[in-house]
Amino acid sequence: MTITISQQTYDELWNQTRTNGISRYPDPNDRFDVMYHVPQPLGRGYWREIQLREGLQLTIADYKVRDRHVVEFSDLDTPGIEYHFHLSGETQCRQTCLEAGRYGVYGKGLEVESRGHVSTKQPFLEVIVEMLPETLHSLAGNPEGELPRELQHLVKLSAQPCYCRDGIATPAMQTIAKQIIQCPYQGIAKRVYLEGKALELMGMLLAVEIEIQDGKSNPHPLTGDLVDRIYYARDILQQRLDKPPTLGELARLVGLNECTLKQGFRQVFGTTVFGYLHGYCMEQAWQMLQTGTWKVGEVANMVGYNDLTAFGRAFRKKFGIRPRDCINKFSV
Repeated sequence: MTITISQQTYDELWNQTRTNGISRYPDPNDRFDVMYHVPQPLGRGYWREIQLREGLQLTIADYKVRDRHVVEFSDLDTPGIEYHFHLSGETQCRQTCLEAGRYGVYGKGLEVESRGHVSTKQPFLEVIVEMLPETLHSLAGNPEGELPRELQHLVKLSAQPCYCRDGIATPAMQTIAKQIIQCPYQGIAKRVYLEGKALELMGMLLAVEIEIQDGKSNPHPLTGDLVDRIYYARDILQQRLDKPPTLGELARLVGLNECTLKQGFRQVFGTTVFGYLHGYCMEQAWQMLQTGTWKVGEVANMVGYNDLTAFGRAFRKKFGIRPRDCINKFSV
């Protein structure tokens, strides 16, 4: 089922949550770290905002939508630079289409008559870094705060259309995004850690943006039918977690030889086929355990593990905690 709502209704739902529905302060030593319930009509989960410093904010969104919904935005104003990293879930907004392993870049400016689509296929997990133009100018490395020519398109006047681009996150970018989500610290140690990670992530993305504007890098190095087949292979893996195909079977299903599949998969997703499958299984297990809906054994079977001990060992190696310790850890 798909529901369509206006920007006004969407904003009212979130305003009610922000005004009356603060879930909690997940870090008792940080009053600038606030977790909100996702409005009940939209779904279930949380939206966590951490104000790191003036002009720099980090957001972690983790929720599952009830129905596929379309939000009709009008005159969507982006006050600063935004980087959205998707670790799970699918959404289309501001001329970009994001899914697991992809990111969106949005500059300061105006997006007129935009429609945002959010899919119900998978839980939605996203890391967002927002930086105001004056904060970026303060990092420019010169007294005037003048940005390089290759980055000036990110800080246009609000009356101008904003810059939008999506891309494939490198393995290093994905690692940092996951480290942000799994931050083990609290208080000032957490704030210093997260600010460092947010700036590191921003630095990597700005470096890519400079290369693209200089014409030295192609944001979509693979195009056409081959990319479609690689994404089809990814979809098959996600749909068959309990009984994944062998590499040869997967290659035959998508009409590629094994060598092309392995090379293309690494180029698109930054890892091997089964490295991706293992990581995806663990991320899905983490999210399912957090809901408290399933037992550890049930989750293990759903992500392809018949041996509960092997599942527990793999989970602990990935996240540093036992599966049962994950249950309801961040439930709201």
